[in-house]
Amino acid sequence: MLRVINPATQDLIAELPEDNAQTLAQKTRTGRSAQREWARTPLSDRLAAVRRFRDLLQSRRESLAATLTSEVGKPIRQSRNELNAMQARIDFFLEHTGEAIEDEVVHLAPGSPSMEERIHFEPLGVVANISAWNYPYFVGSNVYLPALLTGNVVLYKPSEFATLSGLDVAGMLHEVGIPREVFQPIIGAGEIGRALVQEDIDAVCFTGSYATGRKIAEVAAPRLLRVQLELGGKDPAYVCDDVDVPGAAAALVEGSFYNAGQSCCAVERVYVHRRIGKSFIEAFTEAARALVVGDPRDERTDIGPLARRAQLDVLEAQVGDAVTKGARLVLGGKRCSGRGNYFETTVLTNVDHRMALMREESFGPIIGVQEVSDDKEAVALMNDTDYGLTAAVYTPDRARAERILAEVNAGSAYWNCCDRVSPRLPWSGRKHSGLGTTLSVAGIRAFVQPKAWHLRG
Repeated sequence: MLRVINPATQDLIAELPEDNAQTLAQKTRTGRSAQREWARTPLSDRLAAVRRFRDLLQSRRESLAATLTSEVGKPIRQSRNELNAMQARIDFFLEHTGEAIEDEVVHLAPGSPSMEERIHFEPLGVVANISAWNYPYFVGSNVYLPALLTGNVVLYKPSEFATLSGLDVAGMLHEVGIPREVFQPIIGAGEIGRALVQEDIDAVCFTGSYATGRKIAEVAAPRLLRVQLELGGKDPAYVCDDVDVPGAAAALVEGSFYNAGQSCCAVERVYVHRRIGKSFIEAFTEAARALVVGDPRDERTDIGPLARRAQLDVLEAQVGDAVTKGARLVLGGKRCSGRGNYFETTVLTNVDHRMALMREESFGPIIGVQEVSDDKEAVALMNDTDYGLTAAVYTPDRARAERILAEVNAGSAYWNCCDRVSPRLPWSGRKHSGLGTTLSVAGIRAFVQPKAWHLRG
């Protein structure tokens, strides 16, 4: 049985039967059998079902948000935000799927005989979606919505830390007309995820750590499966010497600590120009100090518990390593007392790249701030990482920001913003941050394969 634990209280919420080798094989066979019929279903019908799903999400927002908060620990306001923002994401897929997969006539030669060259897009088949817990609605829908709309069957494994939300998604999709064989939830922890990759699938889409993503790629490689990996980040932000200091500090506090820092695109290291270093660190620390750590059900709470208890040890180890190597702890630095998985809002200065805090994923409410002498040093440090997901620059000078960001090896570039995702733009990582693309038209086409037609008449 899978035990669902409330991270704020350590209370047991539910016990759920897990899938096993037999049920997994049966679900895969059932999905394979159903895929062709689903692909033949008119796109208009598939769009209508997803439109009903969108409406159902909003009508049940409060109960869905409460479930999400109880099993993940996300503050209730942030759970609502995730569900509210789903509307724009779903609308994007509804609006653009048709044009993304429409046949393309790329050449037409008249005469007798004539020659037409056409590109047709076909679904991949059976897609395994191994999703994440930190944004279960956002992250999962990046895969299952375009996959379903383009005619694929989805075997959806929600994270074991967000299983109830995953079952809510499955129930609503079935309710609005997606056949049960076409979207099947897979329940279990890492062992079930590993077994799923071994099944008769055509693609695997995973969101999680680099270590697990690499193992999935290694397993999939001999079978030449389509692999899409949305992995971690050590996302930098650089604060130039010409900013409005209080404004930049407030923006970066939110970008660092929203969802307790448990976002792949959360700011995880800050570089600030030495000319404003002292004033920025003071403003940043005071803004961080004002954040309310507490019961995620409370409307006033900014930072709830961490979803995974083991991450508390990781954060404490990073603090200890940094302080031992000369960092200055200016705020927080340890787990909170009590039953839940709470960690203090933590800020360290005098940091450098010898420290794990500045090189390894933290995924918690902890940040290091390092002063730099100029833009060149900032770029060098921003690129000194195994990851390449996002990077941000704060300055009123757009040209300066674009020069800096052009030199940073990251999939998303932010000027005067951070920790932001748009359905209109591709979401992709460099290096250890992943392979493939979700969102945008490219993220829709990730779930189809082209067939080249040569038609002579």
